[in-house]
Amino acid sequence: MKFSAAVSLLFVASASAFAPASVGRAATQIAAGSNQNPFGNTESLQYTGGDDPNNKNYGRLKEKLNEADIERRKIQEEAERRERAAEIRREERLAKIAYMKEMPDSQPAGTVDEFMFKEGVQDQLDKLDRDLVGLVAVKQRVKEIAALLVLDKMRRKLGFETSVPSLHMSFTGAPGTGKTTVAVRMGQILAKMGYARRGHVVLATRDDLVGQYVGHTAPKTKEMIKKAMGGVLLVDEAYYLYNAANDRDYGQESIEILLNVMENNQDDLVVAVAGYKDRMDKFFSYIPGMMSRIGNHIDFPNYSADELVQIAGVMARDLEYNIDDDAYDTFKNYIEERMKLPYFSNARTVRNAMDRARMNSAIRTFEKYAIEGVNGGVCTVADLKNISSEDFQIILDDILNSDTEKRIFA
Repeated sequence: MKFSAAVSLLFVASASAFAPASVGRAATQIAAGSNQNPFGNTESLQYTGGDDPNNKNYGRLKEKLNEADIERRKIQEEAERRERAAEIRREERLAKIAYMKEMPDSQPAGTVDEFMFKEGVQDQLDKLDRDLVGLVAVKQRVKEIAALLVLDKMRRKLGFETSVPSLHMSFTGAPGTGKTTVAVRMGQILAKMGYARRGHVVLATRDDLVGQYVGHTAPKTKEMIKKAMGGVLLVDEAYYLYNAANDRDYGQESIEILLNVMENNQDDLVVAVAGYKDRMDKFFSYIPGMMSRIGNHIDFPNYSADELVQIAGVMARDLEYNIDDDAYDTFKNYIEERMKLPYFSNARTVRNAMDRARMNSAIRTFEKYAIEGVNGGVCTVADLKNISSEDFQIILDDILNSDTEKRIFA
């Protein structure tokens, strides 16, 4: 009997333990607030961050949805903008086609001389004729390029389709034959015609383009290209960029960068390579991609003795000196003797000779008036501007009387 009562009491206690809680208990009451939580008084879905160091990687769901919506609107607006731009281009194209069909062949396009003078091209060509003695074939080639640019601009003015011609150049010839001068004039012509923003010329050699260790070449080459943008990059003795005997030479990297720029930036940079003709031909055989990207090959022949005498006259004129008439024969004799020796550099040799003649003139004038006291030490303007036969005879005697090994330095 007692055992039955004990079992009954155990079942009653167990049942009460598993009975549902009262609805009115505080633990199950819905907390008042903006974010009600049926599981307690704390807010749910409100991430507070805790102590996790990656908290900054998490965000509210609402914020993420807003950001996605903004990004979607931006993409849609950009697509609409491109579509409008394409529609405008189509309309302009159709209007241009209609205009070209209706335009008669007799439509006045203006005179070539008008464009030549208005754009300043003729002025640059005149300067080239005035500053560069001889080189008739070179000047003719420059005029042909200028003619293409002028006619191309006339076509653009009327609405014809045009494209930027290949203006990359190759200058071959000995030192002192005017390659840099022509490059400067071409840069100015391109600027006048709107094919170059600045028209300046940046002269570069291997040392300016190729580095000494891995990772050094690309920054150097790109820096020189950056300086030349909007003008002309003249790479002198370009064949030194490539060393056929060393496959790991860093010059190959510089060449690849130049080729890429010549192809993709030809509307903002003209690359001109220069050097001796035989070496340049060999260089092009190693780098056919360079040859195919250059549309203008200009060969600069050596000057004759008479042309070099004329160059001396041009230099004297620019420096406001007067060369005596009988002095020209003496200078020609000097040039003829110097041309027989190694390391002759055409106009550069003439410039060096003119510098020495000016020095000899200064010494002669100083001794005459300052030391000897002629005319009370007072010299005239003519004395300060004069270069005589005596001044050239000194440098001629240096060649004729020097030892064989030392003659090239005279």
